[in-house]
Amino acid sequence: MERTDNDTWDLATSVGATATMVAAGRARATRAEPALIDDPFAEPLVRAVGIDFFTRWASGDLDAATVDIPGAPWGMQQMTDLLAARTRYFDAFFTDAAHAGIRQAVILASGLDARGYRLAWPAGTVVFEIDVPDVLTFKARTLAQLGAAPTADIREVPIDLRDDWPTSLRASGFDPTAPSAWSAEGLLPFLPADAQDRLLDNITALSASGSRLSCEVSLIGSDPDGASTQELDPITARWQEHGFDVELGELGYPGPRNDVDDYLGARGWTTVRTQLTALLADTGLALPPPIDGRHSLSDNYYSTAVRK
Repeated sequence: MERTDNDTWDLATSVGATATMVAAGRARATRAEPALIDDPFAEPLVRAVGIDFFTRWASGDLDAATVDIPGAPWGMQQMTDLLAARTRYFDAFFTDAAHAGIRQAVILASGLDARGYRLAWPAGTVVFEIDVPDVLTFKARTLAQLGAAPTADIREVPIDLRDDWPTSLRASGFDPTAPSAWSAEGLLPFLPADAQDRLLDNITALSASGSRLSCEVSLIGSDPDGASTQELDPITARWQEHGFDVELGELGYPGPRNDVDDYLGARGWTTVRTQLTALLADTGLALPPPIDGRHSLSDNYYSTAVRK
């Protein structure tokens, strides 16, 4: 089902299922030999959601050769490789920000992210997690049942990012006069182009000098005709044979949008761009194949920006 302006979801439906897919990828990367990341909470969170396809992938019961199409530009193994590289990138981003003295972190569309439990945050750090109420409630309850203890002061901000989240964030104790570290990981493609601009504008308005922002920027689907999203169709059809029933190609908002680095640069941020291919190479992982004439994973980049 295609997205609408007022659609809702949980961790097993619509765009919420992508949060479970991401956690399954992190679990698989944690299981790799040698382990590419360390996220001990990913697999139990996926199991708690109960999507059998992702549970089997997270636990290692599904083989990539079974569910992926050889030579395809996307698949469960490519997803896992991407998540290993991107998790390392965002972990380093928050660690570097903490070393620089920043004690406010904001995780936008936090999903099943467990950084508030697995990173070594300095004393006095507050981690704000923004997501829809059902997602935050489920994650907090499941982690409590696992006996997980937070490593920072976690403040839940239960609100849809399409609503007035800045007011809710401030009401949770966020201090806009102090520098903060923001992450937009796996988020921007699931926002309309104008909503992406509003999000970046709101972050800018709330960011004191010295604040940092890290974004994952996916150019898949940004072609004027949206053709690159069609590459997902045969891939998700293969997954559906194994019980996966979410149409990934219907969850994003294709079409042109402003370049994140250019947009932030015009609003007082200094940006540094890192290509996904560089992150994969640094992690020792295979590079994604390019797609002639259209955007692919090879074009994805990660932006770290500092507010002047």
